Amino acid sequence: MKSNNRKKDIGFIIFVVLAFAFPFIFSLLGQTSLTEGINKFWQGQLINFFIMAVFAMSYDLLIGYAGMLSFGHAASFGGGAYTVALLLTHVAPGILKSYRIFIGNLNITEIVILIMCFLAAILVSILIGLLFSASAMRVKGAYFAMLTLALATALNLLARATDFVEWTGADEGMHGVPVPMWINPTQNRLTFYFIALTFMVVAYLLMKRIVSSPTGRVIQATRENEDRSRMIGYNPVTYRTLAFVIASVFAGVAGGLYSLWTTSATPSMTSSVTTVNALIMTIFGGMGTLIGPILGAGIMQIFSQFLYTWFGARWPLVFGIIFVLIVMFLPYGIVGTWRLQGFKLKQGWQRLLGMLKSKD
Repeated sequence: MKSNNRKKDIGFIIFVVLAFAFPFIFSLLGQTSLTEGINKFWQGQLINFFIMAVFAMSYDLLIGYAGMLSFGHAASFGGGAYTVALLLTHVAPGILKSYRIFIGNLNITEIVILIMCFLAAILVSILIGLLFSASAMRVKGAYFAMLTLALATALNLLARATDFVEWTGADEGMHGVPVPMWINPTQNRLTFYFIALTFMVVAYLLMKRIVSSPTGRVIQATRENEDRSRMIGYNPVTYRTLAFVIASVFAGVAGGLYSLWTTSATPSMTSSVTTVNALIMTIFGGMGTLIGPILGAGIMQIFSQFLYTWFGARWPLVFGIIFVLIVMFLPYGIVGTWRLQGFKLKQGWQRLLGMLKSKD
């Protein structure tokens, strides 16, 4: 069993190694600077991919493993983004003027403040997850999806409300968030690149551990047969709530990091379009695989970049056609279909070898 898991992880390990080496390899092959020009541009594209991959994986926890179709997952993503942006913009400057935290001669005040911002984002994400799970406790299927859409729309309207324009910027959103210089994506993009990559790797390992744990197995069992899970002593509501909160936390932290990357927090981060993008990435790669949403996020990021270059403003139409074709010919996503067909091929080879041996 462990050897099979290791075989499945080989591709991910190779990808991570190549991703860590990418800036240096690109610099050597292209004879370009590590921190300037085309190298810096592609680092930015990959940073966006790493963050969105975590967002897509968190959505896969809901739809792929817990079997819950939510149209409100962007509420957690945007909630994390707004929490970090609000604290850095309105609270952190006052703290920096009044306090200094040192370890020896090293000033770690900005690092501590940033950690506190992300802890606050996690708390907000937990509250959003509990709100969604509590509100949707008695409904399932399409009714559940519509309810999550309604709740997310309410939070999106709250982000756009003019009553809080001095804090959130209303429709304009918050721009020019004061990101600490050591992690600023403009001045220190290479540092931000490795932080975003490490975040994606750690998130993948944590989520993989969660879905492989006894709790994760019960969540999947509840997805398959809720009544039978209840009969053997598990409360489906408890485990659906756990899935919602865990997915919300990962989405919220991804949103917080995204606000640092874009130095902004806008209402679009809480919109249903953002949730649909996560859904597309998950379907692209394959639901219930974790590695699939990473692949889906990568394809979406690369396709959007090249398709925009080739087709201009018409690129969403071309992307939509590609998405329809993938859904038609790869109904379980790229990774899901590959695993299914690989299993069938393995069975075919075993039967062929068995027939040959029996003839001998």
